[in-house]
Amino acid sequence: MDRNNPIVIGLDVGTQSLKLVAYDPQSRQVAATHGEALELASGDDGSREQRAEWWIDAIRACFSRLDPALRARTIAIGVSGQQHGFVPLDRAGNVLAPAKLWCDTSTAAECDLIMDAVGGAQRAIDIAGNPIMVGYTASKLPWTREHRSQAYAQLATIMLPHDYVNFWLTGERWMECGDASGTGWLDVRTRQWSDAMIAATDGDRDLHDCLPPLVEADALFPIAADIADELGLPRGVQVSAGGGDNMMAAIGTGNVSPGVLSMSLGTSGTLFAHADRPIVDDAGRWAAFCDSTGGWLPLICTMNCTVATEAVAGLCDFSTRDGDALLASTRPGAGGLLMLPFLNGERTPNLPNGRGSLFGMTATNFTPANLYRAAMEGAVYSLKNGYDAFIDAGMRFEAIRLTGGGSHSAIWRQMVADVFGLPVDVPEQAEGAAFGAALQALWATRRAGDASTDLAALAAAHVRLDPRLSAHPHAEATAAYAAQYQRFLSHLDAIRPLYA
Repeated sequence: MDRNNPIVIGLDVGTQSLKLVAYDPQSRQVAATHGEALELASGDDGSREQRAEWWIDAIRACFSRLDPALRARTIAIGVSGQQHGFVPLDRAGNVLAPAKLWCDTSTAAECDLIMDAVGGAQRAIDIAGNPIMVGYTASKLPWTREHRSQAYAQLATIMLPHDYVNFWLTGERWMECGDASGTGWLDVRTRQWSDAMIAATDGDRDLHDCLPPLVEADALFPIAADIADELGLPRGVQVSAGGGDNMMAAIGTGNVSPGVLSMSLGTSGTLFAHADRPIVDDAGRWAAFCDSTGGWLPLICTMNCTVATEAVAGLCDFSTRDGDALLASTRPGAGGLLMLPFLNGERTPNLPNGRGSLFGMTATNFTPANLYRAAMEGAVYSLKNGYDAFIDAGMRFEAIRLTGGGSHSAIWRQMVADVFGLPVDVPEQAEGAAFGAALQALWATRRAGDASTDLAALAAAHVRLDPRLSAHPHAEATAAYAAQYQRFLSHLDAIRPLYA
């Protein structure tokens, strides 16, 4: 292992793909990136599942394409993972069933059952800081007890996707508070498990016994020797605590101190900010999460972002790679076409049983280009709806840092700037979650030698913005979007009773 010329690796277990970023902290350059597509099993009941072995196979594939010289220089790995997924293990560490994912809405009824057991959504917020929203891990346990009773009976360990990858890499079982926030069981104010929320999930069994110990954000664990050998890595490689993809994207976009707003445009859309104290909303309008640095991460999540644009592109038989060129002939407002893109149900606004809706069709505006723009605009309006809650609470931001697949599109970037009326900046490292995981691994290894190593200073040194990708709001477009956004809100109010 070459500690004089080290490489740190970030892995991001996403919904659509697994990504590997190898980062050289001395040259401050990404040395390599690799990705592997992931399958998604979907059901008409809202189920969205993956098999844990698909993630491991994808990791093997990415490492097989990584230059052996880079592998030999690797000193640490950080793992980012899609939040809220449930990976059930037996006592021997075997996976008992497919992993139900963050975008799985088949457990919506179980959310209500858990909250009813503690006295309602408001009581859940009082107890732990968050209601149990659709997709949260807690709701997947009673569903599994009902629908996969044998797996539930053998359940010994509850893991999230990034926890399982860590377990495969090290043989150790642990969780950290950032990703654990999305289970629904963590009291985000105290960063400890909530006895009341755990008991409400299953009153006949103590699920504490199935939860791994919580560790600090800078924790390190040695890679298992056999896994190091299989991947062609030195046996001295360390694995950091890792975290949820939003927590890692916060690090990867430099959002580790108050005042920065990050937006991720991926399968889901997210908005998040750093806080040095818990930011809990009594109305539950945002997720009051911990982050993976020792702080907190108030977060807005929508379940339909690039999902909507990809669905339209597939329907109209073109590639999203050609989307920007197609939209060159359209104007803000999509000619009056308006989409509420709730194809997966929705979390923000809270409509777990919601479905996509299309309004304002005429003989002249119903074109593939306007339909694609309406999907993109609808996804951004959903995020704006959440952003308004941040502003109502007194939060203020001067710019947005954009990451995720949508950040590659000039149209997405300009649309976000215009809709939000804020300048948009894009970090050079587009894979924010994987890059953030690599930076967390770098921070943890440096803290192991010097406990005073500051993550904010490290992020400031390594997260660089690409001025060529910046976008600034245009007053005329901002006004056009504002009018269409009001239509979005009025149509949202109209359809709410249909999906209550």
